[in-house]
Order: sequence, then C-alpha cells, then structure tokens
Amino acid sequence: MLIYLMRHGETDWNKAGRLQGQSDIALNEFGIELAVKTAEGLRNIDFQAAFSSPLQRALVTARTIIGDRNVKVETDDRLKEMHFGPGEGDCFDSAKKDPNHPLHNFFCRPECYAPTDGAESFEHAWARADEFLKEKVFPLEGKCDNVLIVAHGALNRCILNRLAGIPDKDFWRIDLPNCAVSILSLEHGILKILEESKVYYGTPVNGRP
Repeated sequence: MLIYLMRHGETDWNKAGRLQGQSDIALNEFGIELAVKTAEGLRNIDFQAAFSSPLQRALVTARTIIGDRNVKVETDDRLKEMHFGPGEGDCFDSAKKDPNHPLHNFFCRPECYAPTDGAESFEHAWARADEFLKEKVFPLEGKCDNVLIVAHGALNRCILNRLAGIPDKDFWRIDLPNCAVSILSLEHGILKILEESKVYYGTPVNGRP
C-alpha cells in the first residue's frame, strides 16, 4: 500500500514567515493554485481513502486533491500541526534571533527544545501521529492501494524523521515545501519512505522556516 503524505498549500502566514501551529489559517490564492496543480499531478492516482487535519488549510488542500473521486476526506485531530502555545503567530526570524524566545531552540537547537505555556513537544506530536497511523492507516493494508494524508510541516517531519532515523538535532533536515508529497510504503505492517518532498509545480516555496 502506498501512502501519500502531503503538506497543505500556502497561507498568508507561510508567506510572512509566521508560526501557525494550530491556528486555523486559510489558504491564500497562491496556496489554492498550488493545491490545484498538485491535484493535476496526482490525477492518475486511484485513492481509496483520504485523511486530513481538520484545520482548513489542510482540509481544503485534501478536498482539492480528491476532487471528484468518490472518496470522503476523513478528518482527525491527531493530524493537526504541533501546538506552539502563545508563540503561534510569531515570526520565525524573531524567535531565531532572540535566545530568550521560548521557540528559539525549536528553530535553532531542536534537540534542546523544551516547550512551555502549553506548547507541544516533538515526542507528543509523534506519539499522536503514530497512534493515528496504527489505528486508522495500518488496518487498510490489503484493502487499499493508495491512501492520501494531508497535514502540516512540523507534524509531517515528526513522521518522516522517525521513519528515516533522523535525530531531533537535525529536525529541519528534510525540506518540506507547501504541497510537498512524500510517498511511503506499508508492507507487512512496516512503513518505509520511498520518496521525500516531491512537488508538482514550479519552484518550491516555504520549505524550511
């Protein structure tokens, strides 16, 4: 079974370099265009199941990809982006430049990131993603050939990094532009990465903060 793990299209906050987290920010016009182009690139994939974060930037992207296929997009809270507490809405550059910013280590020394004020750790985000995969996706092996999952940059990295054995200190190693599609295989209950961060449009945008 193939799993198409995708990041949502661009939002105004992506373009402005602002941390979205679980803030429900809509796709901008360009983000919708990227989703449409990606849908065209995936038009020949026969998806039998589709899952999405309930945040509108992911859900609209997922529905655009599915198009007129007779497949319902199922939302799951476990696919939401990592939660960053009061830091949501802050600019990346401000957090990177200020060693006292609560999200400084998230960007600059992720192995030292210790979330505060209700923000979420890498471990917690991975745990809920892993729970989702085991509960919703693994049982589809043998029943489906192609499954779509649309989520978010940091959450998707949590999944890909664990599968690739990438440590937290290299959390940002994988470039994940908007609408990037990583193709995974699930065989005998084992997930493997077949392809990372494929884009179906021109120059990739917003790959790393």
